Amino acid sequence: MKRKNFDKIVTAVGFGLTVFLFVAAGLLNWGASFASDSVRSQLENQNISFPTADAMPTPTKDALAKWAEMPVTNGEMARDYSDLYIWEHMKAASTAAVGKPATYSEVSGMYLGLVRGGSTDTAQIAKLADLRQTLFMGNTLRGMLLEAYAFGTMGVIASYGAIAALIGAIVLLLLSLAGLLHIRRTPDGVTI
Repeated sequence: MKRKNFDKIVTAVGFGLTVFLFVAAGLLNWGASFASDSVRSQLENQNISFPTADAMPTPTKDALAKWAEMPVTNGEMARDYSDLYIWEHMKAASTAAVGKPATYSEVSGMYLGLVRGGSTDTAQIAKLADLRQTLFMGNTLRGMLLEAYAFGTMGVIASYGAIAALIGAIVLLLLSLAGLLHIRRTPDGVTI
């Protein structure tokens, strides 16, 4: 095979990959912007804000202090509000009511056991019903916030991918241009 023909093929493939990477960078950037904007707008619509530093749960006060009195507007904040604020309140509420941190399914099982078992302890049934409702609402809000965190994280990953694709496209463009120069300098009779 003639060297010039080989160089032309390699250079053409390089230009094709360059176009592909520029398109990928654009699409990844669009996806990153879409995810970031969607997460921000959805969280802003919820109007959730961190309390003052003094009102933060004691076990997580240091980790949450950086967000004091700020609205939840991105995935990282949503994760911290979910895992370090709501979760701590859920653990405290269940510990106060049943003596240990308990999940919704555990409390629901206790509640249904009393109700279906014909218990006459109305105070305990009411306490478990209230805790069951609190844990259900806490789990629901946590799920929504953690979904916002997941989409926000995907947006961040897409933005890193866009940067990598752009850098790759620029490098391939430069190499392809160098390939064109090499084709012009290669004598016609050279073979591989």
